[in-house]
Parts: sequence; C-alpha cells; structure tokens
Amino acid sequence: MVDASSLLSAQAVRERAHRMLALGLDDRLPHFRIDLAKLDVVAELVLAVTREAYPSGDVPFHSRWRHFVVAGEDRWAALASKVSWPDAAARARAEFDLAIVSVLLDAGAGAAWRYHDPVSGARIGRSEGLALASLDIFASGAFSADANDPLRADAAKLAQLTVADLERGFQISAENPLVGLEGRTDLLRRLGGLIAGKPDIFAQKDRARPGGLFDRFAARAQGGRIDAPAVLSEVLIQLGPIWPSRITLDGVTLGDCWRHPALETGNATSGLVPLHKLSQWLSYSLIEPLQRAGLVVDDIDGLTGLAEYRNGGLFVDGGVLVLRDAEEAMRAHAVDSTLVVEWRALTVALLDRLAEVIRQRLNQDAERLPLAKILEGGSWAAGRKLAFERRPDGSPPIQVISDGTVF
Repeated sequence: MVDASSLLSAQAVRERAHRMLALGLDDRLPHFRIDLAKLDVVAELVLAVTREAYPSGDVPFHSRWRHFVVAGEDRWAALASKVSWPDAAARARAEFDLAIVSVLLDAGAGAAWRYHDPVSGARIGRSEGLALASLDIFASGAFSADANDPLRADAAKLAQLTVADLERGFQISAENPLVGLEGRTDLLRRLGGLIAGKPDIFAQKDRARPGGLFDRFAARAQGGRIDAPAVLSEVLIQLGPIWPSRITLDGVTLGDCWRHPALETGNATSGLVPLHKLSQWLSYSLIEPLQRAGLVVDDIDGLTGLAEYRNGGLFVDGGVLVLRDAEEAMRAHAVDSTLVVEWRALTVALLDRLAEVIRQRLNQDAERLPLAKILEGGSWAAGRKLAFERRPDGSPPIQVISDGTVF
C-alpha cells in the first residue's frame, strides 16, 4: 500500500519522471520519441549561455530573487536596506511573504503582456515582468493590513483581493492582456483564507501571514540545518489546499499531479505523475531567505528540475524530444492532456541527464554544481534563446492552455 502523501515529495517527482524517461527510451510513449544523441549539443548551448551570463563562473541559484535584479540593480536589496529590521527573522518573514506571493503570481503571462517598469522605462514581459510587477505591488503595501508596515502580506488582506486590484498592479488593459488573471487572484485569496485558518503554523510570532512559515522552518531545523526536500514537503503539505481541485487520493489533495496511462505502478497511485512545478520554484526561492537568516540548507540537489515550458522547450527545440505527430505543435493542449504531462515529466528527467553531461564537461560534482545553478545558468535561458530563434514572439514549441496556476 502506497500512501497518497508519498507523492508530495521531490523524490516522487524524480522517480516517476525517470520512469517516464525509461518508457520513452524503450519507445513506449504515445507522443514523444527521444534522441539522446542531441543532448550533447544542448549541453554545449547551456554552457555557452552560462558563460555569457556569468563569465566569472560564479552562478547563483535559480530562484525568484534573480528576477528582482534589473540592469545590475537588486531592487529588493535596495528596499530592504532602508528598513530597520528588528532581527534577521523579521526580514526573513518579509522575504517569505514576497517570495510566496510573487511565485504564486508567476504562471505564464502569455506572449502579449508587458510591464512598464517605472524606474527604467522598459517594457518587460513574461516571468521577469511578473516579478517586477509583483515586487512593486508588494512594496506599495497592497498586500499589507498595516499602512505603517507595507513590506508584508497579511492573510486578511490576501483573502479580500479582487481581480481589479491585480489588474491595476499588472497594468492590464485590452491592449495589454495577461493570461489567467482570475486564476491568480483566486489563488491568492485561497492563500489568505488558508493561512488565517492555520494560526499554529502561520501566526506563531506575528499576525497570520505567509512569512509565518519561516518560523516553522526555524523551529524544526536540527542544529540550525534543514534539507531542501523537507522545505518542499512542508510547502506542499501546508500550502497544498490552495490549489484548484484536481486530483485527490485518500483525502490528500495532490496539486500539480496529473494522469498518464503509461505510468503503471500496480497500486492506488498508478498513472499519477507528480510535478509540483510552482511549489519547487517556491522552494528554491525560499533557500536564500533561510540562508540569510542564518540557517544552513542541505541537499539542494534533492529538489528536481522544473517542469515548465522554457526547460521543456529547450529539449523540444534542441531535438532531444521529437513529437511523433508534428501537427501537435500546431494545436493548443490542455495542461492535463497526456501530451503535456508526458512532456513535463520527460523534462524533469532530462534535466538530470543534462546536469550529468555538464558536470562531466566541467569536471565538477553535484555539490559544487547543483541543479539549481544549472537551471539558472543555464537551461532556462537556453530554452528561451532557442524559442526566440525559432519563433519571433519567443513562444514555446508546444502551446499549453493555462489557467494561471500551473506554468
């Protein structure tokens, strides 16, 4: 008997993704063929992009914090430096507030939307634009219940958010549409309601707020240390109920977990493929606030690659993944379709394979070059580079119908 909650882990994501890859290598998947011979070329592209972005070789972790740096200026650090934080934990709670809200707003924006940055005057799209918009909304105090303490997110304020609130913050109009706005708004409202109902988790040392999760991690750290996969498990367990109802097994809401008939396990979890993309992106983004607060985060490579369209697009545009039916690229696909589930799972497993190749080329091990750095260097940017080379709007090679809560 396999417990449904076992699917709420990075280990489950990795194990089932590699099962999917094994099926693909045996040519037993319905939608994709796999050409591992192309992986070397993809690795070279990732290395080239990494060297261009980080010529010193000092690559930071892939996280939301990278998107708050514009033209060399760290916008969040500039804001935080002006605050007299009473202690490191107070800053960490604010950074948890910002990271959690910003990541939950980070599903695909669509090709048309842009954020007009009032500082630089630039019009910035996609994940970077969403990051800046969410940072500016956060800094304005829009998520705070205390006008004298704007750099926070309170459960009560989140629960009352409206679509109009986010429309203003994201500068949305008929000429500047954002995909999945209603889904994003609903997600933050759900977050507020959930946090308000769990004061033992989120209000240990302050009013109920997402940042209260920091206090739980601090209390559960052993000797000031915590494992990255434990961060993900806690995120999935504590925040899991905010996700729209999809698959529930034995009363456990499984979140970003989908069905694929090829993945047979012989138990109640047969056919289920956990991916937990946004939760893992969030977990990566919580590592640095934990570290700044003095905690040591171990086993960062225990988290997996992210099953999203830039990393996935890298393997499709790079020829590692080949659609059996090329016309599928001409159609949009639901996020729960077997094609998309297959694509996302293969992406996770192939990122592990890619990491192995890159480490061999650089003569480094997983401790010195964790997957979090390869993603940042890296695979995400290389995926975007290929997308813009092949399609003028930089759209992914496979179109996914998103509700604003997955990609």
